[in-house]
Amino acid sequence: MTSMTLRISDEKHGRLKALAAARGVSINKLMDEAATVMLVEFDAETRFKMRAARGNKKQALALLDKALSAKK
Repeated sequence: MTSMTLRISDEKHGRLKALAAARGVSINKLMDEAATVMLVEFDAETRFKMRAARGNKKQALALLDKALSAKK
């Protein structure tokens, strides 16, 4: 396992600490979960773009836009 140092403002740290406490997890676990979500989204976007390159690019990118807007 790798450790990483992250520099953020004191205010942001306080807010993350409160969020982690509200969810009953450590800040470390909270950041690990956030990184997982971002990587899953990145992987999905990469797969869509690969499919678009092989097929109907316009249709594939429209589906990606729809998926991304649905999560907002």
